[in-house]
Amino acid sequence: MTDYIFELPIKVRDYEVDSEGIVNNAVYLHYLEHTRHEFCEWAGLSFREMHGRGIDPVLRHVDITYLRPLGLGQSMVSKLALSRRGPLFVFIQDIYTPDGQPVLKSRVEIATLENGRLTRGEVLAEAFRKYLD
Repeated sequence: MTDYIFELPIKVRDYEVDSEGIVNNAVYLHYLEHTRHEFCEWAGLSFREMHGRGIDPVLRHVDITYLRPLGLGQSMVSKLALSRRGPLFVFIQDIYTPDGQPVLKSRVEIATLENGRLTRGEVLAEAFRKYLD
């Protein structure tokens, strides 16, 4: 069982569904990214602040398993856990229906650029120290 450290409720908007009336698979990447951004702000370091300091977390790899579709007007809860593997920050990000049915499971790897150069991400590691498992 995953020990999530952050949860974000999200509702499906009309422009996120395809002609079949379900959320387009690519839109889930937006949900995952939005959750990471909201987590960072909640944890005390927004993406705008990071960028202003020359720090840019960049997507390295995403692995997603889609389990059930969501449709227009449905709600979900996007959950996040964080760990570190060497210089990478690894987010376990899963989405559930409000009643706990899994919608998708994902693993997202983030690398860190500082002033345009790849780094070990020590500044972010310090900022998120209490959330790293």
